[in-house]
Amino acid sequence: MLLSKGFEIEMYTGTPAGEIVGLSDRIVADLNGFVREPDSRNVEYTTPPLCQYEKLLCELVRPRHELRRYLKGLGNYTLIPGSTLALGPTDRFYRSDPHNPYHSYIEQTYGTTVVTASVHINIGLSDPEILMRACRLVRVEAPLYLALTASSPFLGGQVTGSHSSRWQVFPKTPELVPLFTSHAHHIQWMEDQLAAGTMQNVRHLWSAVRPNGDRRPYNLNRLELRICDLISDPVALLAVTTLLEARLIQLIQNPGLDPLTMSKFPESSRNGDLVALTDANEAAVARHSLDAELRHWQDGRPILARQWVQQLYDEVWPIAKANGISCFLSPVKKILREGNEAQRWLRQHGSGQSVAQVVQEAIAEVATTEAILAQDLCEPCAA
Repeated sequence: MLLSKGFEIEMYTGTPAGEIVGLSDRIVADLNGFVREPDSRNVEYTTPPLCQYEKLLCELVRPRHELRRYLKGLGNYTLIPGSTLALGPTDRFYRSDPHNPYHSYIEQTYGTTVVTASVHINIGLSDPEILMRACRLVRVEAPLYLALTASSPFLGGQVTGSHSSRWQVFPKTPELVPLFTSHAHHIQWMEDQLAAGTMQNVRHLWSAVRPNGDRRPYNLNRLELRICDLISDPVALLAVTTLLEARLIQLIQNPGLDPLTMSKFPESSRNGDLVALTDANEAAVARHSLDAELRHWQDGRPILARQWVQQLYDEVWPIAKANGISCFLSPVKKILREGNEAQRWLRQHGSGQSVAQVVQEAIAEVATTEAILAQDLCEPCAA
């Protein structure tokens, strides 16, 4: 019983030296399947919802391969890994659509704190009450997915002290988002926010996870996990997605797996307690990723992020195996063993490389890896 899955991938464009250059206007005009972000220095593509991981891998790699060829035709341009403006500048907003009023609001309200790159993972769930239960569970475990994917330790040419500088600065909006107890609760809450002006439109819900659909908040059909930094390696992204999907399959099989019923916090304050705990966990993971000390949503006990990920991995492995996707889950072990991108980059910097050298090496490595993947995957797919 595999669920449908799709990705929204935001990426920076620039030079092999790591200078980020705004090219989204030209990309969107000339290539199908790409859309602009408010700042022209990154561009987004979306994969179609698919159940099979083999096809998903091709859909992740193919647009990137086409974009790389297009960028090379424009000049000495490439794609730049990471989720923040690693080498700067960070003080100026480069508008991709000067006449878009929503973009004007974003620039004036948030500035360059929103000029980040990330991956949003969408998992199809058509029953609205199952979807709300899934959002509750994934919300309290979302820090674990950020811990696996952190890739933004640099900003403006400096080491920030955070493994995910993106999530450290990103303006989560509105400030307080509860665990939605039902679809009706979600609808009422959204209507209240729009009326109060704390949200500009239905898209202006920038939290770690949210319900999504064709006519929000009324017609919903998928869970969107928004907390993840950009993962350069598509195989690693599929591993993180498999962990999420296996957890959701477990939830479907066991409806009692719900923080609002399983947690040992007092029932009268449980929703607020869990939100506060989760927000603190998100902040800790943004700082230290897999090495962060967290508090478990079940009872508040302290636990290291990597230990929690390992426990979750062990718990869902039988489900992944029963559904024939355990091979896609197994690279999670490599991330736990070798570290996420931020940790690997910080080790390189600690051994004497400058921030610029680390970024430039990552740009070259990702380009080489994607070229191999494209040759192995996309040509057979096209045939």
